[in-house]
Amino acid sequence: MLEENNNITYFAETNFRNERRRFGIKKEDRRKHMYIVGRTGTGKTTLLENMAIQDIQNGNGVGIVDPHGDFAEKMLDFVPEHRIKDVVYFNPSDTNWPIGFNVMENVNAEQRHLVATGLLGIFKKIWPDVWSARMEYLLSNAIFALLEYPDATLLAVNRMFSDKDFRNDVVSKITDDVVKAFWEQEFAKYTDRFMQEATPAIQNKVGQFISNPLIRNIIGQTKSAFNIRQIMDEKKIFIINLSKGKIGEENSNLIGAMLITKIYLAAMGRVDLPDEEERTDFYLYVDEFQNFATDAFASILSEARKYRLNLVIAHQYIGQLITDLSTKVRDAVFGNVGSLVTFRVGAGDAEFLEKEFTPEFNIQDLVNLAVAEVYLRLMIDGVPSSPFSAITLSPTKKPIESFREKIIQYSREQYATKKEEVAEKISLWHVPLEKKEKKENEKTDFIEKDSARQPLYKARCKICDKLTYVPFEPEEGRSVYCKEHRESAAAKKPAREFFAPPKQVRQDTASRYPASSLRDGGFVQRPQVSQNNPPISLNELKDKIVPERRGFRRITPDLNELRKTLEESLADDKQETDEKSEDNKNNVNQSNNNSKKGILNPGENIKFG
Repeated sequence: MLEENNNITYFAETNFRNERRRFGIKKEDRRKHMYIVGRTGTGKTTLLENMAIQDIQNGNGVGIVDPHGDFAEKMLDFVPEHRIKDVVYFNPSDTNWPIGFNVMENVNAEQRHLVATGLLGIFKKIWPDVWSARMEYLLSNAIFALLEYPDATLLAVNRMFSDKDFRNDVVSKITDDVVKAFWEQEFAKYTDRFMQEATPAIQNKVGQFISNPLIRNIIGQTKSAFNIRQIMDEKKIFIINLSKGKIGEENSNLIGAMLITKIYLAAMGRVDLPDEEERTDFYLYVDEFQNFATDAFASILSEARKYRLNLVIAHQYIGQLITDLSTKVRDAVFGNVGSLVTFRVGAGDAEFLEKEFTPEFNIQDLVNLAVAEVYLRLMIDGVPSSPFSAITLSPTKKPIESFREKIIQYSREQYATKKEEVAEKISLWHVPLEKKEKKENEKTDFIEKDSARQPLYKARCKICDKLTYVPFEPEEGRSVYCKEHRESAAAKKPAREFFAPPKQVRQDTASRYPASSLRDGGFVQRPQVSQNNPPISLNELKDKIVPERRGFRRITPDLNELRKTLEESLADDKQETDEKSEDNKNNVNQSNNNSKKGILNPGENIKFG
């Protein structure tokens, strides 16, 4: 268990002559920054963890930038319950709940050059092989122009070179005379051939980031979900998980460098507090900081102290701070850090570090350190100590109770937005200006014309609560739907009842007109036609075409009327049956009387008059 002392942060034990004494660094001395270097697996991250845990449990403001993810996730387990709401957990790999971060938001005129320089340094570090003076010139003017445009994001950089209407709109809002002159007088005169040679390089590189939905949903939001100045002043815990394995190395470097730049700008904003004692200390831990170390980072090391932004930075070897063209970052580190801690290093780094630890330690000592053993030169009461050896503390045991899930859920609720909502807002932002204006005008014209023809009333969609217009006055209990949900709502209504038309029953002709029996010995017999059974025509033998009838509505029958009609029908059928029986008897008698007529017997002759 680490000792509780808000003024001292413990991280190691002395091992001189096997005498173990725990020691740490005072709050005032931490303001001069702390630099840690050592090969992988020697104990650097454990040292960072032990110091960060003490800051969290002591109620200090803490920022953690971790490009691996393990350090950041482990710190969630050590946040006490009373500090759950102090945590801002920024995790780009949580793609369903992106947290907005706009590095170009609310930058005042005095700090625009710092943002532009920081962004250019990031791009230059990521693409050193293809970087050119022409790229830097065009990109810097685009960034300066967009910093004055409301709600601009990094997504607008490519649009500045591809969308003329958007570019003209941005230029119309520029107040810097030099930047405005570039776009109106110089860029406007570029030939198409020059544009085809100069701009694709910028569009290709910037497009690599904005085409990735993971990054686009973060940097494409116009409003940042958190206020870094507020985080620093209110001593909150800002945990940034930039795991390379989950979001990619370039994406991790880009977001990390932009966040560190924004943290530096927030610290410089404390200049509005003239008394340094009113500026609360904020401790920023950056593991593998060479990934985010641009030339602008040198300014942070030299100026952050007065704004109480205290850095603890760590990486593996000094060569990571050197580029082909500059040693500015390395020189800034060794020229500004107050406390220097080294684990086991390689021969090249040992040769460079020997100058810092001589005469106590030489190259052989630096390359032969065991795991967790360090040589350090510690700032004590504002004065660098002589180099001495120590052993770093063992990892802090994980607490019995962890509030990790509650912290993640709270950060989602307070700072994140659903990815579907973010994607929709970004897609609307990319609509060309003339199409957007045309769409708004068409909507206004439709409403005005429709209102002139018949009155329209405002109403809210029952499903999405979207404003819509209806030709009837909304009533309580009457559902109203917008255009998008009208069809889906209609599909859910119960189907209307349809009844098939009654089947057309064709009456049998034989039953309608009974055939007369033939006379005995006769050739032809005329049909007996009665007045009750008139002759039929051939047209009547055709099936009647009944037009298809749809949508019969169910009518509730009157039972008394139906009973009366049924009785009358039965009486008529009985009477008709009796009449038919009487006619059949008469026909049989007549047939018997005439049965002998018309019969030709053998030997008889027929005379035709």
